[in-house]
Amino acid sequence: MADKKNNRRNNRMNNGDEDYNPKFRKMRKKVCPLCADKNLVLDYKNPDQLKKFINEKGKILPRRATGACAKHQRDITIAVKRCRHIAMLPYTEI
Repeated sequence: MADKKNNRRNNRMNNGDEDYNPKFRKMRKKVCPLCADKNLVLDYKNPDQLKKFINEKGKILPRRATGACAKHQRDITIAVKRCRHIAMLPYTEI
């Protein structure tokens, strides 16, 4: 029985998966919400839309959390900062 397990493990290692680790499964890549929906336009005058991209303290979420591409993450940052400047979004939540 143990020989069968070792053979399976060795076969897997010989197939080119040297970095295979059963604890870490391949994560599904996030799709940018702004690229996926072409009708969605980011606007600094719409704070309800921008609240999806900030946390409860008012900080802008990083790309790994929002799933946005680099181009749209820059657009999100600019829109949030503009919205804060005209006092539609708070800088911080106390």
